[in-house]
This record gives sequence, C-alpha cells and structure tokens, in this order.
Amino acid sequence: QVQLVESGGGLVQPGGSLRLSCAASGRDFTDNTMGWYRQAPGKMRELVADITSRGSTRYAFSVKGRFTISRDNAKNTVYLQMNSLKPEDTAVYYCAATVPLYNYWGQGTQVTVSS
Repeated sequence: QVQLVESGGGLVQPGGSLRLSCAASGRDFTDNTMGWYRQAPGKMRELVADITSRGSTRYAFSVKGRFTISRDNAKNTVYLQMNSLKPEDTAVYYCAATVPLYNYWGQGTQVTVSS
C-alpha cells in the first residue's frame, strides 16, 4: 500500500520559516516527479513546487525565492523549506508523487501564518 505522509506544518508568525517533509512508503519514487501543492479555504488546489527525478525544479511565481524543494531518494522523501512566510501562504499543504496517468497524494498538513 502506497502512503505519503507529510509532517512539519504548524502555526508560524509572518516572516518565519517552516520545513515540510513527505515520506513515501510502499513504492520507490526515485524515478518520478514529486511535488507540493496547497489549498486555501475557498480556493482551488495549486502547485507550489515540484522536483523531477533528475533534480529539476519549478516553483509557483508567488513562492519563488522564498521556498526551496529538495528530495532525498535514499529516504524516498521530499522536503519543502519555506522562508519569509506570509499570511497568504496559509493553506493545507499536500505532497504528491506523479506516476504515468496517476498522482498519489498525502493527507495534507496545515500551515497557518498569523501574528
């Protein structure tokens, strides 16, 4: 059974940092793109960042320069370092692993940026 388990979310003040982790089990995603998405209340889920098997990355314009995605293939884990957080970054953050014709999803972790 494939599982993606996110951790690292929480409440942080504006300007603060958080590091999200997503540990995959049940399947080796070394050869697949993994990424982070987020969904704020009343909004559609959107791509935050993803990383290919070769390490190529792409970011949403709104997070470029503040967030960094990375992966550790030996641990089947993907990370999202989030710096200079803003209230508009508040959302549930989901990890995803992309295989042909299908995405595996984690259960999500809440990130709240508020003073």
